[in-house]
Amino acid sequence: MSTLTLKDGTEIFYKDQGQGPVLMFHHGWPLSSDDWDAQVIFFLQRGYRVIAHDRRGHGRSSQNIYNHTIEQYASDAAELVDFLGLTDVIHIGHSTGGGEVIRYVNKYANGRAKKAVLISAVPPIMVQNESNPDGVPMEVFDNIRDQTLNNRQQFYIDLTIPFYGYNREGAVIKEGVQRNWWRQGMMGGIVAHYDGIKAFSETDFREDLQAVELPVLLLHGEDDQIVPIENATIKAAKLLKNGKLITYPGFPHGMPTTEAETINNDILAFITE
Repeated sequence: MSTLTLKDGTEIFYKDQGQGPVLMFHHGWPLSSDDWDAQVIFFLQRGYRVIAHDRRGHGRSSQNIYNHTIEQYASDAAELVDFLGLTDVIHIGHSTGGGEVIRYVNKYANGRAKKAVLISAVPPIMVQNESNPDGVPMEVFDNIRDQTLNNRQQFYIDLTIPFYGYNREGAVIKEGVQRNWWRQGMMGGIVAHYDGIKAFSETDFREDLQAVELPVLLLHGEDDQIVPIENATIKAAKLLKNGKLITYPGFPHGMPTTEAETINNDILAFITE
């Protein structure tokens, strides 16, 4: 079990496997690095060094109750990159992890990043406000907060249905996938998960997107019921200087799991071009 104690004493769990060009994976809320299993083995088999960590308060990292912000998540990732002495890293983030990636490559990479991949990601900003009038209403996130606070065990089962598109006609529901999502979520701390809702929904990434000059691949399912594509990746692509957008008809938010073969091959094509 590999861990790094950060400057503020938080212990971060990470996996560092394989040899070759470096890929670093950043998971979504409220999960862990285990959510990348389908990508980890795919890229290990193709000669990559693969690193994935559990965000503070999530998974096997210590359940620190402080500093659950995108800014802190990106700073934590920078500490891990520095500790491992990584260079020319390709950072890949899903959902909240996509926000962590774009903030990291903008403010903390210090020349160590090579490319970025944002999958079903939250930037530029999710919540509806004066500057984002067609965003998701705050009431939606308040309900997620209420469910996380008062009904977490059942909510984390129920959320897998829209997460993986299991409520769509013809969907093949896999209970093992649902249980694995629930397992990852319940490993994390409730404070981290509760505070993380504000982080993923209210953080404004527009300046980060406009400032990044690295090549960025954006992947998003057109039937994403968790992070609606029109409010997220469609807008993000317009702000990037060097972005490449791929959308997928019918794919859900959890497409790195349900559509792993397609997603993996599109990432591979991007990082080798």
